[in-house]
Amino acid sequence: MDCETGKLSPARGCRLGISTSHSVKRVCDRLVIFCFAFTSVAAALSHSAPARASETGNEVQHAIKLDAGQLLALAMRAQENGDAVTAEAAYRALFADPSVEMRSEARFRLANLLVKQDRLSEAAILLRAILDEQPQAQRVRLELAHVLDQLGDDAGARRALREAQAGGLPPDVARIVDRYSAALRAQKPLGASIDIALAPDSNINRATRSSTLGTVLGDFILDDDAKQRSGFGLALRGQAYARLPLNKTVNLFGRVSGSADLYRDSEFNDIAFAPTLGPELRSGADRISLEAGGLWHLFGGKTYSSAATLGLNYFHPLGRKAQMRGAAAVAFVNNRFNSLQDGRTYSVSLGYERALSSRAGAGVTLSVDRQALRDPAYSTWAGQAALFAYRETGPVTLVATANYGRLWADERLLLFPEARSDRPYRASLGATFRNFRIGTFAPFIRATYERNRSTVEIYDYRKVRTEMGVTRAF
Repeated sequence: MDCETGKLSPARGCRLGISTSHSVKRVCDRLVIFCFAFTSVAAALSHSAPARASETGNEVQHAIKLDAGQLLALAMRAQENGDAVTAEAAYRALFADPSVEMRSEARFRLANLLVKQDRLSEAAILLRAILDEQPQAQRVRLELAHVLDQLGDDAGARRALREAQAGGLPPDVARIVDRYSAALRAQKPLGASIDIALAPDSNINRATRSSTLGTVLGDFILDDDAKQRSGFGLALRGQAYARLPLNKTVNLFGRVSGSADLYRDSEFNDIAFAPTLGPELRSGADRISLEAGGLWHLFGGKTYSSAATLGLNYFHPLGRKAQMRGAAAVAFVNNRFNSLQDGRTYSVSLGYERALSSRAGAGVTLSVDRQALRDPAYSTWAGQAALFAYRETGPVTLVATANYGRLWADERLLLFPEARSDRPYRASLGATFRNFRIGTFAPFIRATYERNRSTVEIYDYRKVRTEMGVTRAF
């Protein structure tokens, strides 16, 4: 075709530099893909409208004889020829194939194509979709770990490797995975994540139900502002980070983390954000990071407290299926509402996580906290044990957590007859539904029950919170 005159001219190509025969071939390939996809849709519709849809599907099938194997070959040929658009369309057309093996093959090949195009999030979603249907596809799990590593999700990549090892690998492959796990490091220089949820809450201010407060002077009557309030809010959780490699074993890592619970009554808005910066070091399979930064906590639109922070994090793999994490931090707190709560806080935690199978895992974290504040009555010791477990059931991931702790104050506040002594409990159950994903996000629902028993009535509360929102789909 002569681009200027519109007449056929086999000796000439368009000025775009594409030969006529090659262009026609691409058009034909895409037409074949469309017909195959239309046939698949017609076949699917035949379950609900057998008379009409099956006739339509039969007519198309008579017109073009094409099976899934031929379409896969067409996609592979297009990919080899550099026609990524045609290849992607063909692979996606195979997603509706009734054979799980054919669907998985198409998704895996398309995921590899997307990785080459640096469309890593889309690739991760396709690999996760394969594992939802074929959880024992260990090669796919290893590829997912590689993609998550490129995305900068170090924790997700390591979890995928542990799940692969728990699912069983040939000895030679296991040794290769060991070497990869030892060399694993987050590669993405920039990244961000966010969770958004609607959150009805029975006690947004963590206040007591009691109408009275027992003191050394007798029972005081509490006004409505000091008692439990329910609310329907918007919950936001997220972080953004940047990574600068300094050499082969050290990165400079900066991060901003934040959370917000926002309500119609803005006096209960609870917002916190924390920027940090520091070096990440690798020593063999171990990881050590040191971070310095700040923490700001706003309540009701006003700064409630601020702190300068210093933290140390340590990661160590334990065999092929487990890992240990340790953390220590110190903060210098400035309470803007009560100077008696100024001072230092210290925290230490140790966590253990293990993959139980290719689809399940569990972990435990033990922590100790110390608040050394200006007034001994506000100074406390606290300890906590936290358990968690997860299980993937098809495209649904279930996560359960349980926490129990104790807290003791150094002295009693003059107004109260006893020093503060708390026993907090917390349990939650959540589910993420990847089969209903929207782009790279999937809907989730989580229910949490929280109870704190305290010798000081004003700290004694209970709450039930539900979150319904979207999170990352892989």
